[in-house]
Amino acid sequence: MRRLLLAVLLLPTLALADVDSRFAQLRDQAEALGSLGTFLDKYVGECSGFFSGLGCRGASEEFRKQYEGKKLYMIVGESAASMVQPGPYQPGSGNYTILVTPSFPGGSYFLTQGAPSALSAEDQPLVAPIRVTGTTPEGWNATDFMRLFSSRKVRMQLVFSPEGIWGMERNQGRGKLYGVSCRVEGVLLSNATTGKPLGMWVVGDANRK
Repeated sequence: MRRLLLAVLLLPTLALADVDSRFAQLRDQAEALGSLGTFLDKYVGECSGFFSGLGCRGASEEFRKQYEGKKLYMIVGESAASMVQPGPYQPGSGNYTILVTPSFPGGSYFLTQGAPSALSAEDQPLVAPIRVTGTTPEGWNATDFMRLFSSRKVRMQLVFSPEGIWGMERNQGRGKLYGVSCRVEGVLLSNATTGKPLGMWVVGDANRK
């Protein structure tokens, strides 16, 4: 499962005509991210493996300065979006909640909203979920809604701003796990089959937890 999570696919930027103007504005202000793993490697600057060598730490400091306060945009493909889970569903109205855990693996590191409160037994960062709400199309029921997740049909677009580095001791004395904390600016979920939006969350929404 960990290997699958590390394979976060950053797909080419998709321009959706029916995207809410608030998210479209955030996305237009952001720089498209080509590889999350490469970005995290350079930002953390642990200087081991491929990025080790003379001047590595200095280069990482310059890299962090370059992206300080900058908005970045990425798409998490449906095959890797296991951080998206179904929340409450109301059969009468079709209203639903989708829970997005803002913890995105890339290479040996994680991108998380803020620093995690702790690590799970599997050394996964524990962070509070973002609640994205929406309404199912006419004719849908709870089974149709749940099938989006069981068949991995949820695609995510994300705009974020990096804020700093965190490090936590792994379980059983296996060294430290490092990651980059960020401010999530906006999340847009869509049906990977139809391209139709499933819900959106942007900074300032009342449903932020």
